[in-house]
Amino acid sequence: MTLNGSTIITLAAVVGAAAALLGYYNKVYGWYKRQQAQDRDIAAIKAEQTLLTYGVLACLKGMKEQGCNGPVSEAIGKIEKHINQKAHM
Repeated sequence: MTLNGSTIITLAAVVGAAAALLGYYNKVYGWYKRQQAQDRDIAAIKAEQTLLTYGVLACLKGMKEQGCNGPVSEAIGKIEKHINQKAHM
């Protein structure tokens, strides 16, 4: 094998292409890992939001038991409707 200008240019092109492919792979892998982290965060937020919704519903039902009506009954109905709709999606 002779080492002339053409060989050096071809070798540099191959090394450059390999480096570019490795760079793109790293970008895609980083994006994939960020998506996984976001999915975990979203699942945690949804679980917390569900717990808070049930807590608010319990408080409203307690207020209704103590005699509060009107907006309390309306809010209970809306929350229960929302929960039922989400359960059937």
